[in-house]
Amino acid sequence: MQSVLLETPAGITARLGWDPKLPDHDRKRLLAKEIVAARLGVDPKDVRVEREAPRTFGFHTQLFAEVGGAELPLKIRNVNFRAATVVAVTDPEVSLGLDLRDAHPDDAEMHLMKRHSHLLDENDMGKLIAHWTRVQAVRDADGRGARVAADHVRLDSPLTKGWIPDRKVFYRLADLSRDSWIITLAYAQPPA
Repeated sequence: MQSVLLETPAGITARLGWDPKLPDHDRKRLLAKEIVAARLGVDPKDVRVEREAPRTFGFHTQLFAEVGGAELPLKIRNVNFRAATVVAVTDPEVSLGLDLRDAHPDDAEMHLMKRHSHLLDENDMGKLIAHWTRVQAVRDADGRGARVAADHVRLDSPLTKGWIPDRKVFYRLADLSRDSWIITLAYAQPPA
């Protein structure tokens, strides 16, 4: 699998990997192992990445990493799109959300974006995709995902901050795009 390190804010490490022959579950585990091993200075073979057991029906499980049988205090988030996967790793108190899209969406995806975007010029594909990926990253960081309508997410005009009005959390937005992939990271540090 080919992978590249993405330019991220301090304290967050992310990699983009792609391989059409590997299932997404294998891609995200391999990328997480790479990141954790580099972060700790250990051999990737010494890192075990597993998925937590679901607690209730509909619970979206997260990955966790172990070294020597001890679970590491890290947050691992991931997102897949076709044959590509992005994995981000940070400290457990940081809220993270990711979105990954092809720079050339198909008609069905364009229709969905236009239906929910409420932009004045929905025909500017660059602005539409930038807006949509940031909305999706905020929804992912919030943790409620699809239970929060895309219309409820608010973004500032330079698209550097996003929030959902019913919670007092403001997420910073970082564009990690690479090659033909549009990648957005939403993150929030805990209050000091």
